Amino acid sequence: MNYDEALKYLYSAFPMYQRIGTDAYKANLDNANLLDEYFGFPHRRFKTIHVAGTNGKGSVSHMLASTLQAAGYKTGLYTSPHLLDFRERIRVDGMVISEPYIADFTTRHMAVFEKQKPSFFEMTVLMAFDYFAKEKVDIAVIEVGLGGRLDATNIIVPEVSVITNISKDHTQLLGETLGEIAREKAGIIKNNVPVVIGETQEEIQSVFDEIANNTNSEIFYADKYYSIDDYFRDENGSINFHFAKCHHWNLTAIPLDLKGIYQKKNLQTVLMTLTVLVQKGIEIDVNAIIQGLGSVVKSTGLQGRWQEISDNPLVVCDTAHNFSGIENIIDQIRNTPYCLLHMVLGFVADKDIHSIAGILPKSARYYLSEPNIPRAKKIMELKTVFEEFKLQYETFSSVPEAYQAAKKQATESDFIYIGGSTFIVADFLQWLNSHQ
Repeated sequence: MNYDEALKYLYSAFPMYQRIGTDAYKANLDNANLLDEYFGFPHRRFKTIHVAGTNGKGSVSHMLASTLQAAGYKTGLYTSPHLLDFRERIRVDGMVISEPYIADFTTRHMAVFEKQKPSFFEMTVLMAFDYFAKEKVDIAVIEVGLGGRLDATNIIVPEVSVITNISKDHTQLLGETLGEIAREKAGIIKNNVPVVIGETQEEIQSVFDEIANNTNSEIFYADKYYSIDDYFRDENGSINFHFAKCHHWNLTAIPLDLKGIYQKKNLQTVLMTLTVLVQKGIEIDVNAIIQGLGSVVKSTGLQGRWQEISDNPLVVCDTAHNFSGIENIIDQIRNTPYCLLHMVLGFVADKDIHSIAGILPKSARYYLSEPNIPRAKKIMELKTVFEEFKLQYETFSSVPEAYQAAKKQATESDFIYIGGSTFIVADFLQWLNSHQ
């Protein structure tokens, strides 16, 4: 089969969490282990970094990959979900996996897939590991899909485990309390493998300390070693984060091409992770850090993180999709100059819309739509919540229609934000790319 046929088969044959939700979630590692054995344990042929967390794990993964590339290592990167192209999930030195490889991989291994019936995610994880092994990468950054303990990526034994932060999301699968969620995320901590925690959260610190102690894993809280106290934008629009505390490298500021102010916590996490890698003998110098972090978008193709589309009016999209993530977005919006705020929003079914609506700016105009996936939060449910919170809204049958309505009403001094879900951003960028 060719690439288009293979992709159609993959989407139709395997249950996909991003599209159908919990029915696609496999609460064990049985399939992942069986497929790993079938493929000859490919992840054992290269070093790995494992990244989990509620928010920021995608940004952290891309920042680490970009820095490792700048340091001269052939670097694999596995992330999910994709925005525009399935191949975004699997990259080597920033280049997406090839179409012929996907077509050949699917054709050659269809029989075992039909027998084992893995989820879409389990299948893509093993595809990534097989590809990285064949490409002879030096190291691969592996982003957890959901949770950690039972995630298909958790068959690896990495150089370092990373947990960015913990907040409430996917509670129907991971638990109702922060402690329960933290324990699931901490399931990626392996025996004698150091772990970096991006953010010290006192209410759950004991969970991480307990599991690190039980696994004899040295634990590092990034914000105790690296601290950012200020930032400024340079003439290129990059954010320069200024350090109040910098543990390993003699750095006072780092330019980052990702423009979200919320990236400061992710940056601290990345630097602590790089510090641990250096302690393990992986050579990374200051020049690689500055070059890598200053070119994350160019080096890895990352999209959808405070991505500025245009000026006059300012148009920004961001994949923040839960209460904590959107809270960070609202903070940055407050620090952005504009006359009137227009927000194009949509969500998936399992999100706590009441909590999110409670922090949305009352003075904004809202343009509501459903992302083009079966898991979409229905417009009627959104209308009920937005009316309850007395927010000014209109509804639209698609994300492009919602955006075009916002663009029509906005003046040059206004601000248009598109988000609420990764899939809202995906729908918007897909339309935008086809109209440029």
